[in-house]
Amino acid sequence: MLLSQVVDTVDAVAATRSRLAKIDALATLLGGLTPDELPIAVGLLTASPRQGRLGVGWRGFANLAVEHATGPTLTVRDVDAAFETLARTAGAGSVAARRDALEALARRATEREWDLLVRVVLGELRTGALEGVLLDAIAKASDRPAAAVRRAAMLAGDLGETARIALAEPPAALDAVGLRVGRPVLPMLASTAASAAEAVETVGEASVEYKLDGARIQVHRDGDDVRVFTRNLADITHRVPEIVETVRSLPAERLILDGETLSLDEDGGPRLFQDTMARFGSETAPQFVLRPWFFDVLHADGRDLIDEPLVDRQRVLEQVAGRWRIPGTVTADPAAADELSREALAAGHEGVVVKAIDSPYAAGRRGKSWIKVKPVLTYDLVVLAVEWGSGRRTGQLSNLHLGAYDPEGEFGPEGGFVMVGKTFKGLTDELLRWQTEYFPTIETHRSAYAVHVHPVTVVEIAIDGVQRSPRYPGGIALRFARVKAYRPDKNPTEADTIQTLRSLLR
Repeated sequence: MLLSQVVDTVDAVAATRSRLAKIDALATLLGGLTPDELPIAVGLLTASPRQGRLGVGWRGFANLAVEHATGPTLTVRDVDAAFETLARTAGAGSVAARRDALEALARRATEREWDLLVRVVLGELRTGALEGVLLDAIAKASDRPAAAVRRAAMLAGDLGETARIALAEPPAALDAVGLRVGRPVLPMLASTAASAAEAVETVGEASVEYKLDGARIQVHRDGDDVRVFTRNLADITHRVPEIVETVRSLPAERLILDGETLSLDEDGGPRLFQDTMARFGSETAPQFVLRPWFFDVLHADGRDLIDEPLVDRQRVLEQVAGRWRIPGTVTADPAAADELSREALAAGHEGVVVKAIDSPYAAGRRGKSWIKVKPVLTYDLVVLAVEWGSGRRTGQLSNLHLGAYDPEGEFGPEGGFVMVGKTFKGLTDELLRWQTEYFPTIETHRSAYAVHVHPVTVVEIAIDGVQRSPRYPGGIALRFARVKAYRPDKNPTEADTIQTLRSLLR
């Protein structure tokens, strides 16, 4: 298939707010792809190339000056081959080699095709073709039940592979997709509540567990082979040998565990989230070790547990993880839940997560079965622009323009971001230096006071609440916003929504 057909579909999807029209356009495209083209095209539609990171940022694109093709000849396979070259290019001379590969691809692409490819590589494809819409399109194109497609995607952890199975293999193949040790699944997510007592009143009898200010991990063990994945399903096994050794010591041969990791200081308290993430992303020898805490088990020695209630999963988790379990208690008493929350806070942690004891593991979903409770309201927002500082911050990028995700396009373009406030509070000197260096590399344009950037940077913001405000399109403004931490482990589409923030008005 020609890449221009993908471009046409992306434009058609972006031009309509009708979910049914989006599904129809995407289903038509998917139905015209060959089995080997399906994962490639899905990667383009979701700005997630199957090769992962390609080692190309805005600086790589900004300095290109080539003449594009006048007519479409580039196929999706051509693009995949070019992406493969970029992903494999490393070592001495890689900068020049990657530039040559980019230039070659740019010359073969028309201007419209190149615009799409740039947005795909930089994760900037805002078409409203969100995962849910694409899943429904796969169901329509394959004439399979949407529920079957969604479950397969959750368990496969790969939307492109799910599309290939649904459209190119017999119907039984989709139903056969299940847990596989070594293949990560989408993590179950939590909604929020103001207090642990309120959360228990919502779900009934619950497991109330510490909420750590760490990094989410999913660990798979098959004998001595242990693999560790991030919340985004990136394989970081080589970076965390201490976690690998811990899991090898557990009394089971085949496991899939869900948990968090962070580092403890000399007094046994949690280090700052920034320290954990710096260690988490380091390719060099660690300065301090990471400790895992496990709160769920999805598979144990041939037994799939994903559809079993949490109470049964916890019995297995106690057997296989023991002292590596996250602290918690099972209770239906709101007062007992609040007491554990206070205990977690006193130990230096974020709060608690309250989980319905009868809930299955709903991979990839954010429902009411899991509810996180933090005494300080924190939300993941996206940086839209940064203003130049004044006084002692003159010459530094300081005040952040913050946006909430708008998946339905209620207050602007579908799949875009709605500005909800600004803040310069909570920024350390180190963060100011980093911001000043980083944000110009992803800028779109400049105004008199600010550098406007591509909305790809997630930052965790603490607030005291929101207030009504006609100043911003979403009708609300943040109250006393301050920076808690940048979240390089999260994608922009994982940011909190404008609808979630507006619900605080009630």
